Amino acid sequence: MSNSDLQQRKDAVIARGMGNMAPIYVERALNAELWDADGKRYIDFGAGIAVVNTGHCHPKVIAAVKAQLDKVTHTCMTVTPYREAVELAEKLVKIAPGSTPKKAMFVSTGAEAVENAVKIARAYTGRSAIIAFDGGFHGRTNMTMGLTGKVVPYKAGFGPFPNDIYRLPYPNALHGVSEEDALHALQMRFKTDVEPGRVAAIIIEPVQGEGGFYRAPVSFLQSLRKLCSEHGIMLICDEIQSGFARTGKMFAIEYAGIEADIMTMAKGIAGGFPLSAVVGKAEIMDAANPGGLGGTYAGSPIGCAAALAVMDVIEEEQLCQRAVAIGEQMVGHLNTLKAKYPQRIGEVRNLGAMIAVEFVQDGNIDKPDAELTKKLSAEAAKRGLILLTCGIRANVIRFLPALTAPFEIIDEGMQLFSDILAELV
Repeated sequence: MSNSDLQQRKDAVIARGMGNMAPIYVERALNAELWDADGKRYIDFGAGIAVVNTGHCHPKVIAAVKAQLDKVTHTCMTVTPYREAVELAEKLVKIAPGSTPKKAMFVSTGAEAVENAVKIARAYTGRSAIIAFDGGFHGRTNMTMGLTGKVVPYKAGFGPFPNDIYRLPYPNALHGVSEEDALHALQMRFKTDVEPGRVAAIIIEPVQGEGGFYRAPVSFLQSLRKLCSEHGIMLICDEIQSGFARTGKMFAIEYAGIEADIMTMAKGIAGGFPLSAVVGKAEIMDAANPGGLGGTYAGSPIGCAAALAVMDVIEEEQLCQRAVAIGEQMVGHLNTLKAKYPQRIGEVRNLGAMIAVEFVQDGNIDKPDAELTKKLSAEAAKRGLILLTCGIRANVIRFLPALTAPFEIIDEGMQLFSDILAELV
């Protein structure tokens, strides 16, 4: 069965809203490479959107899942739990930044983790309002779409969204938004929209994912932490895309030296198996009553077994250090391209192996080149390279290779990217 045959079958039975970036149907995958139904090989610079940080089908993860399959696949953690979930929670509360005792809970998706983080913050504070940021992405459920600061394609046509959500500009020096601007906007929200005593939480991505891979300045995160502490507001750090060694630290907020009240985790947590977590200060996490948190598939034993193996791989293969090395290697290639095409590349940026290049017209950062970005992604897929786009202006290519990717594969993929860019420009 060919890619084209499968695409026709998909179009006939799967909702249009669940579109696919390219008509590529993967038959098998290994580390940083994919092979499709037509037998074509691809270098994968998407990693399932930062999910397989340990590479596709890592032997240790696969072995752990196979062993778990022979023991138990499901009982529902809130009915009759299992050792794997307890062991994983012990690991997560240990690696979460900060010295305050912590607790964890499990669900299945990043959006569920954010929903539950909001529930926990509201239960603990007795407050209702939530503050989020422009360009943030927190999921596709109704609450998380309300938090998300990007309309197309996530919010268009799906409103109304929950009330008591307020938004701030995300500090972004490249686009003229300073830390002072963002903090001033927060004070204005307190004066014009909602008093601090009614705000349950402020949620922020330390590095925006769908928003364009912009990093919140260290000093801004520290100021936000101080402000939240002063007003009794919960600081929720969404580490769904930036977590689990992706940025060169286990979690991106480690660069700022702050402790979140609540963290959301998913994607890279379990090597491709559906699992997400909320980890927070123990007193806060215990605010919800028994039965108030969870779900039928929450904390699947298969996912927990995979995640335990992922934790081992990250430590044994020193993937935080690998993320830094991969980031330096890719940024070196991209900076060479920026010097060659200064009128088309506005900025190259990264934090570890969370890497982005922003395309513009005429060297003007205020003139995004979404068309070139779209063509690059499409042509790359035809040529055997998986690339992802992002950004509220749709003009950013993001690079998310597996942290286990061989350096020669990285070079091969970057050379292919360079060749495609040269042809299109």
